[in-house]
Amino acid sequence: MSFLALFIKPLAYISVPVIILRTIASASPVGRYYAQLTIYLGTLAVVSTWGVFVAVGMTLMGRRHDVNHVVARSFYAIASRVLNIQVEVEGEEHLQTCPMVMVGNHQSMLDILYLGRMFPKKASIMAKKELQWSPLGPWMFMSGAVFVDRGNSTKAHGSLAAAGDEMRTKQISLMMYPEGTRHCQEVPSLLPFKKGAFHLAVQAGIPIIPIVCENYWRIYHKGVFGTGTIRVRVLPPISTTGLSVSDVPEITTLVRDQMLATLREISVKVTSEEEMKPAEQPGMKADLPPIDKPDPIPVTPAKVVSDEVPDAPSDEDGSETPSVDTSLSRSLRQEGSISEYGTETDDEGMVVVGRQHH
Repeated sequence: MSFLALFIKPLAYISVPVIILRTIASASPVGRYYAQLTIYLGTLAVVSTWGVFVAVGMTLMGRRHDVNHVVARSFYAIASRVLNIQVEVEGEEHLQTCPMVMVGNHQSMLDILYLGRMFPKKASIMAKKELQWSPLGPWMFMSGAVFVDRGNSTKAHGSLAAAGDEMRTKQISLMMYPEGTRHCQEVPSLLPFKKGAFHLAVQAGIPIIPIVCENYWRIYHKGVFGTGTIRVRVLPPISTTGLSVSDVPEITTLVRDQMLATLREISVKVTSEEEMKPAEQPGMKADLPPIDKPDPIPVTPAKVVSDEVPDAPSDEDGSETPSVDTSLSRSLRQEGSISEYGTETDDEGMVVVGRQHH
């Protein structure tokens, strides 16, 4: 009996919270969001704790820079199943380049899931200094992560220079997010790129590998945590051989343009306000069926009481002010060629001042 208890009790401890979370998830979209979020963060905490022991063991074996690969793949193997989110990677063969500076778009903490699917061997990450004190901190430190103090420019440049030297001598790669912060919205887009990753690649003479994860707004954003498949595309290496610091702005723009075009290509199409038809835009009325207009009512011309036309008033210097035919002016206003205020209007009723007629 005691032998069976060794197996039954752990299963009971695990199954109870799983059943509770499943019940919450099925109750409402909000319940699903918090249930999925709890599962994700819980899995992350468990794998990170396990990663500390992996880091210690692999460091003693002389494989410190393979820790991220092992821990990341372990996290993906577990999280993708419990969350029912799969990641498909295109161009994975480009990750065999070593060393390399990998640059990716940064949307949210869910990026860790796609990193877990594709993170190569002999690679580490560059992260902000604050992550040292997160659940990921211990194994990130032991796995050779480069922490950057973004509030201190001198220290940040020193960290990049040291990272470049180590990458060349030990043939290791580095993952960086050139946007500098998370950016996720319904319409696929990228923030302006910071140049740190490109300075590092150019100064070290290391190729750049752009990695683009599709916009997963439909799966995850505040209040929504669903299921599905996320596409990731690894672009071909961009050589930095022969480039100098003066070429950094140009190569930064080149990489960003390539990544933005790829992001829009692989992401699920979203109709933005600019692409919406007038009937679909907020505040715009849909096309209505034509309404038969009544026949115009004939207007009888007003009788002229007198054939005499009074003299037009003149100004002080004796020049006469030309008279204006009121009916002609009214006719022109109705046809849309001039406005009530004497300014010309276009077909859509927008006032155009000072247009010259030829």
